[in-house]
Amino acid sequence: MDRLSQIKSPINTDLEQFKELFHTSLDNSNPLLKEVLSHIKQRKGKMMRPILVLLIARLLGKVTSSTLHAAVSLELLHTASLVHDDVVDESSERRGQASVNAIYNNKVSILVGDYLLATCLYQAAFSNNNEIIKVVSQLGQDLSEGELLQLSNVSNTEISESVYFDVIRKKTAALFAACTQTAALSADATPEQLEMARLFGEYTGICFQIKDDIFDYFDDREVGKPTGNDMREGKLTLPAIHAINHSDDFSVKEMAVKIKAGTATVEEITGMINYTKKNMGIEYATQVMMDYHSKAISLLADFPDSEIKRSLVDYLDYVVDRKK
Repeated sequence: MDRLSQIKSPINTDLEQFKELFHTSLDNSNPLLKEVLSHIKQRKGKMMRPILVLLIARLLGKVTSSTLHAAVSLELLHTASLVHDDVVDESSERRGQASVNAIYNNKVSILVGDYLLATCLYQAAFSNNNEIIKVVSQLGQDLSEGELLQLSNVSNTEISESVYFDVIRKKTAALFAACTQTAALSADATPEQLEMARLFGEYTGICFQIKDDIFDYFDDREVGKPTGNDMREGKLTLPAIHAINHSDDFSVKEMAVKIKAGTATVEEITGMINYTKKNMGIEYATQVMMDYHSKAISLLADFPDSEIKRSLVDYLDYVVDRKK
């Protein structure tokens, strides 16, 4: 049994219910919409976020109808954000599959993304929990704000670690935190448990994003994405930020400004990748990631040993150990 299958084993029945509800939520009779939604259904994701929702709900109580609708709502919001992101980033591929905008066009992509957002709120309403609806709605705001913060940061010549964390908290960490918050709410958790769940999700999301950023410094055949892709988009992530801010070489900072401005050549981007690797950028980012991993693990300390708790620990380990 592979690691992910082992993590999912205590919630396999719950996951099947989630999948059925998710696919049903994407049923539509409009010919074009049905075709696009069918394309989206074919994506083979790892279901990292629904797994987290179900595990936290089981840890704090049980999986209910409210839990399942919350998980579907968040997965729809996540999917909508990816469809919109592909338009913004002019991406032609998503998880090895042609993006919606590549097959159809930007107009169709935006409208389908809007439909997914509306369906997300519709599913949240079925949770019959106003607090869950608030968390989902707040997440929609956070994701948009995070994207805008990232865009505005591209034109900022300051190379800031704090801004980097502001961005990933609004984007990736907010999504994981919403998963754990809604799970706790669906399980009628205490205020203390709710805060524990929120922090667990936030720390997990930060680990997840730092790991993704580390992937960008290695060959695409190993990790499934183009090396230096972030830099080509004008993004400097934690490994490079650390290496640049600990350099006395003016030419390095000059190159960083060019990358953010989108004027760097392929050779300059390759040079920055190599500089980051040689100057402990990867090691630093890995250490920060493992610090957040430890903080997340510590939040589970007061829970008795159980299959669910072991799956959550394995889930965290998987996030930091994964190869793509």
